[in-house]
Amino acid sequence: MFALVLAAVPGLTAQGTRFRPAPNYVAGGKADQTEGARILGEFRETGITGTYWLSFELRVMPRQGVERLLEGELFGTPAEAGPLTRLTVGSARWLIQSGAKPAAWTQPDKGTVHETTIVETLQPVAGTDFTLFDLQMPFLHWSDFVYEGLAKVRGRPAHQFVLYPPADFAQARPDLSGVRVFLDTQFQALVQVEQLGPDGKPAKTVTLLDLKKVDGQWLVKSIDLRNLGTRDKTRLTFKAAALNLTLPAGTFAPAQLAEPPPAVPRASIQEL
Repeated sequence: MFALVLAAVPGLTAQGTRFRPAPNYVAGGKADQTEGARILGEFRETGITGTYWLSFELRVMPRQGVERLLEGELFGTPAEAGPLTRLTVGSARWLIQSGAKPAAWTQPDKGTVHETTIVETLQPVAGTDFTLFDLQMPFLHWSDFVYEGLAKVRGRPAHQFVLYPPADFAQARPDLSGVRVFLDTQFQALVQVEQLGPDGKPAKTVTLLDLKKVDGQWLVKSIDLRNLGTRDKTRLTFKAAALNLTLPAGTFAPAQLAEPPPAVPRASIQEL
């Protein structure tokens, strides 16, 4: 289904002098790229079943300065063009379409709803180090990737990949030379993401801390985002969930961002 990409040597690329990190094969020798394409292809099809709601808090922990807490909620649902997420933090709202054709819309501080540009998806969400790019994760669908083999993250086996940005994204984010991801072999969870800087070294990491099983599905409980340049950290913790919801038609339409999100039946809510 997916075209396989041969391992690239460091040096010049079609984008001029843009640096392309060489694959870091875990076992020293080239990993099975056909198997890697199969693993990544299966992971791209995973996600929470049905329509759901999650409440969360963002704990912003700067290296210097005062910590602060932000609260928010999101609704999610599968869709033909890619999973949809309706996100609210404070008075700002976003609609995020993930998958092979990523898109996003925003209504900042009760302003006019508009579709975001690639540059806007790279801007901080509510003054944190999180961006729509971190939440949308378009890199999982970049076609230029190399399977690097089976690694370990926090003592657990995980499939390791490095993915390279397409031309339009590379132009918008020239300092990002690639993204390295680690997929847990048992839970099919994205356990760590490393955004690679212009030198190929991690500049920002997102790490899964724990999961919780709700109604037979494993949900993310908390993750840490670290900016390795500033050494600031943001922790995203999910507090409650409601699964298998039936929501009003149009809930995930971009124009509906201007309207309050639907109410969630209290009987459906479970603490995490």
